[in-house]
Amino acid sequence: LQTQSMESVALDKNGHVAIKIQAKPGAKCNNITDISNEAVSIAISAPPTEGEANAELVKYLASVLGLRKSDGSRSRQKVVVVTGTSAEQVLMKLRAEMEN
Repeated sequence: LQTQSMESVALDKNGHVAIKIQAKPGAKCNNITDISNEAVSIAISAPPTEGEANAELVKYLASVLGLRKSDGSRSRQKVVVVTGTSAEQVLMKLRAEMEN
């Protein structure tokens, strides 16, 4: 299992882990479908209305990474910043979740 950083999971200028996400709302269940240099693709079970999918995405990511949640944005293309962990640990947890 490779754990080196990718462009989609990297440190930002403040030293926080930034995750580029391609959200896919309206799926049957929440899961990570792909991890590439461009983005981490995440299927979300909530519909893309009234911020439901964004709230579910943040909740799901917080669960996968074992972190507290804050808030999301309206676009399907997102950059999530997490603190208290490394890019390598985040990538390892995302890959483990994708393989489940």
